[in-house]
Amino acid sequence: MTIDDLNELPPQAAGDEFLKCCGSTTWARAMAQARPFGNEEELFIKADQFAAGLKTEDWLEAFRAHPKIGEKKAAKSRTQQEQSWSAQEQSAIRAASADIIAQLANRNREYEARFGFIFIVCATGKSPGEMLAILNRRIDNDPQTELQVAAEEQRKITRLRLEKLLE
Repeated sequence: MTIDDLNELPPQAAGDEFLKCCGSTTWARAMAQARPFGNEEELFIKADQFAAGLKTEDWLEAFRAHPKIGEKKAAKSRTQQEQSWSAQEQSAIRAASADIIAQLANRNREYEARFGFIFIVCATGKSPGEMLAILNRRIDNDPQTELQVAAEEQRKITRLRLEKLLE
């Protein structure tokens, strides 16, 4: 899809495309309403601006669109394209040892119990061991700090998915 294709979509269809990139309906709606974009850079700037204005509930909605690290199913129903993107982003996990997978599963449960949302990390290019180390570091954050860190990780994922959308 090109930027022109995205600009020409009906509002609902554009919102659906943006929702594949970030699971926040508030963000997706704002992006659909902000069209037309003059170029990709303008789209990325608007994406970050709208993300900066999201409230806690919006971030939590976005987080629910992701499967836990090492799992395939998200809490919120997703499109085939989102599932494919998640699989690509977490592709390194397939090579993980059973021990690392078990540790990730255990720490994911602890993390979710502590913060009330799943562990979000921009997994692209990270090994399973790196993701586990990041999880182990972040689990000691206070809840407000962790929400901010998770939101920044979601912003990175959103950027990568916007780039994929426009490929």
